[in-house]
Amino acid sequence: MNVKKIPKVPLIIIAALFLWIKTYIVYKTSFDIKIENALQELILFINPLSFLLFIFGVGLLLKKDKSRTRYIITASFVLSFILYGNVVFYRFFDDFLTMPVLFQTSNFSDLGTSASAIMSWKDVFYFTDVIALILIIKLKPTWFSLQNYSKANRRAYFLVATALVFFNLGLAESERPQLLTRTFDREMLVKNIGTYNYHVYDLFLQSKSSAQRALADGSELADIDNYVRAGYARPDKEMFGVAKDKNLIIVSLESLQNFVINSEVNGQEITPFLNDFIGESYYFDQFYHQTQQGKTSDSEFIMDNSLYPLNRGAVFFTHSGNEFESMTEKLGENGYYTSAMHANNKSFWNRDIMYDSLGYDRYYSLPDYDVTEENSVNWGMKDIPFFEQSVEHMKQMPQPFSTKMITLTNHYPFTLDEEDKLIDPYTSHDGTVNRYFQTVRYMDEAVKNFIADLKESGLYDNSVIVMYGDHYGISENHNKAMSQYLGKDITPFVSTQLQQVPLIIHVPGEEGKTISKVSGQIDLKPTIMHLLGIDTKKDIQFGSDLFSDEHEDLAILRDGRFISKDYVYAGEKCWNKKTEEKTDMKFCEPFKERVNNELEYSDKIIYGDLLRFYGETEYRDDDES
Repeated sequence: MNVKKIPKVPLIIIAALFLWIKTYIVYKTSFDIKIENALQELILFINPLSFLLFIFGVGLLLKKDKSRTRYIITASFVLSFILYGNVVFYRFFDDFLTMPVLFQTSNFSDLGTSASAIMSWKDVFYFTDVIALILIIKLKPTWFSLQNYSKANRRAYFLVATALVFFNLGLAESERPQLLTRTFDREMLVKNIGTYNYHVYDLFLQSKSSAQRALADGSELADIDNYVRAGYARPDKEMFGVAKDKNLIIVSLESLQNFVINSEVNGQEITPFLNDFIGESYYFDQFYHQTQQGKTSDSEFIMDNSLYPLNRGAVFFTHSGNEFESMTEKLGENGYYTSAMHANNKSFWNRDIMYDSLGYDRYYSLPDYDVTEENSVNWGMKDIPFFEQSVEHMKQMPQPFSTKMITLTNHYPFTLDEEDKLIDPYTSHDGTVNRYFQTVRYMDEAVKNFIADLKESGLYDNSVIVMYGDHYGISENHNKAMSQYLGKDITPFVSTQLQQVPLIIHVPGEEGKTISKVSGQIDLKPTIMHLLGIDTKKDIQFGSDLFSDEHEDLAILRDGRFISKDYVYAGEKCWNKKTEEKTDMKFCEPFKERVNNELEYSDKIIYGDLLRFYGETEYRDDDES
């Protein structure tokens, strides 16, 4: 009686199969990838395999069993590590890694607290396939084989792998036309071509962006200048120069979102001081952050330059050597002493290099502060002692001065010492959201003390004070708890509205007023400059003066979403702001081309370092009114 032999399975196939299934499980459990139909689910299921067959197929070209085995184990570990890196990054930023972020290694040493909060011993799951492969090799079960493929089999293998790539791309293109030319949405790329292929594509984009500067010339500025010129908003006559020669104090409020303003938790005000301070200041209640992967550094970049951040990485790292026309530099040219104050390592986010490029006279960093274990928590120095010591620095500055202050305490994972918890935590199953309200309350108290110190020092009445939220604090990973707090589902519309951050501008002698113009961080530079009596008519900028009657109600987010006076474009749908329901796309369509063009123009300026050419050729008409 003949007994059929059980066919042996090559290690390459086992490794590809393990990593394929693991990746799909991670897609479904660790990423919030939205699936709308069966075709999208099929694409999501097959997209890891098209890459994995090629990568592991390289092992077929190695003749020695030992070399092939080492290659397969190494490839499995590296790819698992890349997948896990995306998981950890996604937990915090609700986004996928890019090559520029991977190169921002100087930040890693400062991420200890945040990293420990989002990593768990259970994460060993992400490497179980590697462990299983090692055990299979050691135990050598009868169904396992390390045999070489014949030449014909190798050809057949790569033919199948190639066919699968084109099949995947074909399905993706049918589901999402122009997928690889519309790269604002990383989730869309991962959903259609997979995590690993996405990183290959991202590497291509990084190489392409590096080449753009070498190939750029000043002629590319002409169209951009014409576009900017057409959108310039002339300053309001009454507000222009209303704060001329006053000091400028800018406070970046870490992770502060607008939904906490004039709101309560457990019957207690979350921001009691800011609620009162708004009454004697200009408060913009439809103001949006426009940051991307650079978070706080992106908000600094936007404010100082009125340019959009990059969709990948942080300009502070990737293009710190560019030529800029920053607000800080212009203030210096107009007699201001310019500084930045942040009680952190000077190299964090490459600030020591970037601040020099932006024209700061002085950077007060960690060595300039008395930082102790007692006055620190989470990421570093607490806000209250930071403000106290910063005011002492201000007293020594020549006037008029411009200084930017960056707070720290209201930073993920939102931890506080017991004595600093001024309100009870929120009660949900999400510790991050629960703690957020407490750290916001502490920040509010810190700002209260800061304003009191400014008044006592005599600086308050001679200073314009600008406070703004730098970026979101609660990502979409916490939608369940946010839905509980807000009392409604978190639709793409609601999620977009949650990108609103406070903007408070206090001008000495001016009465308070709430201004409901749709606006963003891109508008800060022209608004502040005009208050100080410095015109920005000749500047390459994409924002406009918020006090101008010519300011347009439009805020463009870096990922392609946008908000107009009556509509919101989010989740590839058009939403009516009054009803908060989806509406006909025709209401959003008139803005879409303009939004894409504006983001592309800004990218061209940064990637091509185009502002280095701006002084060579003047495009503007000096007599233009």
